[in-house]
Amino acid sequence: MDDTTLRTAIAAADGDDPYRALRDLHHARIEVTRELDRAEAIAVRRARAAGSSWQLIALALEVSKQAVHKKYGRS
Repeated sequence: MDDTTLRTAIAAADGDDPYRALRDLHHARIEVTRELDRAEAIAVRRARAAGSSWQLIALALEVSKQAVHKKYGRS
């Protein structure tokens, strides 16, 4: 998602059509979340390849070691 699309969705919140604003914001949230999830997975793989422990990765992501291992341990 590019900045223009995101800014348009955010600006729509002040527009005349609240339904469209909600729809646009919802779709933008989904797209941003997907992009961030992909980026996080790549960063976790790179950290593991560089020798980082699950504990260190968990600290960086502010989750438990078990949660991060469950999510990425089989990747």
